[in-house]
Amino acid sequence: MRLFDELSAEVRQLLAKLGLPSLAAATGRTDLLEQVRWDAGLDLKPLLAATAIAQETGGAIRWEGGRNDRPEDHTPIDDAWIEPGLEAYKAGWPYSIDAHITNQDRTVGARLAGQVALFKTGNPTAAGSDLTFRMRGTAGQSFGAFAVSGMVLQLEGLANDFVGKGLCGGELILRAVGRAAQESAQHTLLGNVALYGATSGWLFAAGRAGERFGVRNSGALAIVEGVGDHGCEYMTGGLAVVLGTTGINFGAGMTGGLAWVYDETGTFLGHGRYHKGFLEPATWDELDYMARQSIRELVELHLAKTASKRAEWLLANWDRESWKFVRMTPKTQA
Repeated sequence: MRLFDELSAEVRQLLAKLGLPSLAAATGRTDLLEQVRWDAGLDLKPLLAATAIAQETGGAIRWEGGRNDRPEDHTPIDDAWIEPGLEAYKAGWPYSIDAHITNQDRTVGARLAGQVALFKTGNPTAAGSDLTFRMRGTAGQSFGAFAVSGMVLQLEGLANDFVGKGLCGGELILRAVGRAAQESAQHTLLGNVALYGATSGWLFAAGRAGERFGVRNSGALAIVEGVGDHGCEYMTGGLAVVLGTTGINFGAGMTGGLAWVYDETGTFLGHGRYHKGFLEPATWDELDYMARQSIRELVELHLAKTASKRAEWLLANWDRESWKFVRMTPKTQA
């Protein structure tokens, strides 16, 4: 804070020397600029001329339009959850909400997560309680971002990009509705860049995810039923399970964690959809009993959390389908 005050004072002194009351007043004042270098003969005068002429003639010297801020014509739905949710968490009482969500509802859950995190910082031994939010509809960007331990966000419907961004202990469960629920591995349920920068927590999605799934994940467990290009990019920890097809360039820059891919058609390995410079595949016959049992338990967990038809089908045909699973290990850990 002291450094900030010193810098602020220095800026105010510089503005005073120029006879300016604020930084806003300095914006557009190109007459106060002086070129001191002419590298490769570069002359910047033409860039300043139009503004200089405008100033001489009394015209505008800078853009004077309004900011193109995102419209916020409604109160975020989770504002109402913060006070009662936090009080319940402090008291150790369970708290639950049922709500309808639309794509104008962005970063749902993050406000309460921030308050819970602040409380935990000052009360590290507090046990807290379970905070459960059940929603239906289409979520806007960053659904469940930064959700912390004790928070469970369930969504029946669809979600946009950045699901679980910065997830740090919370649990996200996404289920499709209608026909998409019956053919979950064929339908995209969440957008691009899910779990960007997640450090811990869980994501279960009975459907496909978009591109760059799990990028920079460093500790979360995620189970989905297909991903687009660049899945698990730059992942440094955690566990990703893909019960369906992937796009290209899977695992580029992946240096930690593990990934399981259900290679149903053989194209994941056969067509080299993973980054061979970073990942080492292990096929079913190369895995020991513990590894084989662990992926079955993960599929069972996915079924329990999402009622996924894909997981149900895999378990019903386990002897025939299990050998198609491939475990991907970063070469830095192999």
